[in-house]
Parts: sequence; structure tokens; C-alpha cells
Amino acid sequence: MCFQIENGFELLNGEKSGARRGRLTTTHGTIETPVFMPVGTSANVKGVLPDRLLQLEAQIILSNTFHLYLRPGHDRVKSFGGLHAFMNWKRPILTDSGGFQVFSLSRINKISDEGVEFSSPIDGSKHFFTPEKTVEIQEALGSDIAMVFDECADPNADESYIRESVNRTFKWAKQFKQAHTRPDQMVFGIIQGGTSEYFRKESARQITSIPFDGYAIGGLSVGEPFDITIGTLEVTTPHMPVDKPRYLMGVGTPEMIFNSVERGVDMFDCVLPTRSARHATLYTREGKIRIKGARYKDDPNPVDEQCDCYTCQRFSRGYLNHLYNKKEITAMILGSIHNLRFLTKMMGDIRKSIEEGRFREFKEQFFSLYR
Repeated sequence: MCFQIENGFELLNGEKSGARRGRLTTTHGTIETPVFMPVGTSANVKGVLPDRLLQLEAQIILSNTFHLYLRPGHDRVKSFGGLHAFMNWKRPILTDSGGFQVFSLSRINKISDEGVEFSSPIDGSKHFFTPEKTVEIQEALGSDIAMVFDECADPNADESYIRESVNRTFKWAKQFKQAHTRPDQMVFGIIQGGTSEYFRKESARQITSIPFDGYAIGGLSVGEPFDITIGTLEVTTPHMPVDKPRYLMGVGTPEMIFNSVERGVDMFDCVLPTRSARHATLYTREGKIRIKGARYKDDPNPVDEQCDCYTCQRFSRGYLNHLYNKKEITAMILGSIHNLRFLTKMMGDIRKSIEEGRFREFKEQFFSLYR
């Protein structure tokens, strides 16, 4: 089956498993879903040049409103022709509104229904984010997809605060939608509600009542147990439109991606692949390895024999072990290239398995090896 959707999302097919195969068209290109988005927080994916990202088959990257606002400043990025020109990336970009970053600074912020006052972690200067301000910043950056400003509340907060947070997120989403003016920029709403089944359903009802181009699930994968994350997903996705892309924010482990795809999620992002690489943890089809370990110093094999990335095609585990133990920058670059390719290839294999109606079979096959 094939449904052409006005907002640029095309649902190509789906499985009884719940997995979906889609296509999202943006100003700077088409994105095949399910998709993993490498994180380029400050207008760069750490350790990986743009041309290498293209070779890794990265379809879209994520940058962050909060960090780019503080440095170098959205007006400066705009003066260069927007974020695409500034960082020389011609494919789609999604910008997070900065809500998570603002609220993670809980000791130095003050939340009200009008917005959030916070102190810069760079120089201590005072700033105030409102939905309208985050619209201004993201329109100046010129991303293909802008995320609404929301409140990412602590999932362990009491019920009264979760209720307040959900209602505030709804209020801000309406303000963001009204203030947004760029016709070439999609906007995604964000569903919150902690780990409460009631408030997740309520937030989904509220946010999907606003005609956004897509909808995200925020406030998960922030320290809660795996089964709680999955349980919260299961009560949320059935209340999201079938004909719009679904984005689970901040998720990037194979375990969580497979289980989320099975529950109808289309888009993912996470800093974990590059962060893990910087700390000498590399992905293989048999699970993660700590490449600095002595067992790898004389190993002539690539990180993963089935990987087609630049790193695996040219270098051995023994060489990477040497680089990491010498704390060479090259080690982190080569590791980041490999980890990102592992995930982009995994996503390509997931898409193919959905097209062929064998997603669950592929999931079982993948985890029969991956530890």
C-alpha cells in the first residue's frame, strides 16, 4: 500500500509487526525511514567531515538550537546563508528547540508559563527562551525540520507537576505554531507526560490536535528502565497519526531502535555512537567491544569483517588499539566513522526487511549475534 500525504510524508508500507517503511520529503532532500540521524550539536558531527558523512549514507543530521544560539549565535549563522551553507551540508537538517538542554540546567533556570530564564553555561549571562524566541532562532538557522519548544520534565516528578508540564507544553506548542512563518520549514510537535500512561495519552491528544508536519516523543531515554521506556512507547504511539512521521528523541542503541521500530517509530537521534567512539567503545555485529583492551593489540582483523566503512576497509583492530592507547585524535575519528556506519547500515537493513515483510525475522537474526 502507498499513501501520499500532503505534508511530505509518504507511508510506503507497514507490517503486522507494527514496523513502518516511509519517505519524508524536505526542502533539502528526501529521507527514507526508519532513519537514524547523527547528531551535529554545534553545526558539526564530532570527528566526521561532511563528505565522509555522505559516504556513510547519513540522510539527515540534527543540530541544536540552544548551543547554536549561545555560540556562534543564530544571526551570525543567518549571515552565512543559514546552517546548510555555514557547515557545508546540503542534505536535510533537523534542529532541536533546545528544550532538553534548557531544562537539564535545572540549577540555573527559572520556569514559568511565559518561558524559561537560564544562565549561559559558557559565561553565566542571563537569557530567556520563549516559544516565539525558539521560532526566531530556528527560522534564522533555516533547518528543514524545526522542533517546538517544550518542557522535558523529570519522569520521576510528582503527578501535579507532570500535569502542569503537559499543559505548559501544549500552550507553548500552540504559540510556536502561530509564530512560525517559514513555508519551507517543517515543524514537529513533541509529546510529553513522563512515564504516566494517562498523561502520555493526554499529551498525545493535545499535541496531535495541532496540525504539525510530524510528531515526536520526548522525555524518554533519560535514565528510566528499558521496560518502562518500551511500555510508555506502547501507550503513546497508538495515539499518534498514522500519516505523519513519528520521531523518538534521544535514542540510538540497537536494542531500543529495533524495539521502537516494531512499535511504529520512524526517526531516531543520539550522540551515543560518536560519544562511545571517543571512549573506545565500538559496535560490531556481535556486540560492543572495548578496543583499548589488551586482547586486541595483536588482532589483524577489522573492527567488523562485514562492515564496508572506511575504517574497517583499511585498518585493523590492532592498529586502532594502538591509536586509542596513545590517545591519538585519529582513533576517535576512525571509531566515529565506524560506529555511525554501523547504525546507518543497520537502518538500511531494517528498511529492506520491512519492504520484504520479514522485520521480525531480521530482528531475531540480528540479536542472535549481537550481545
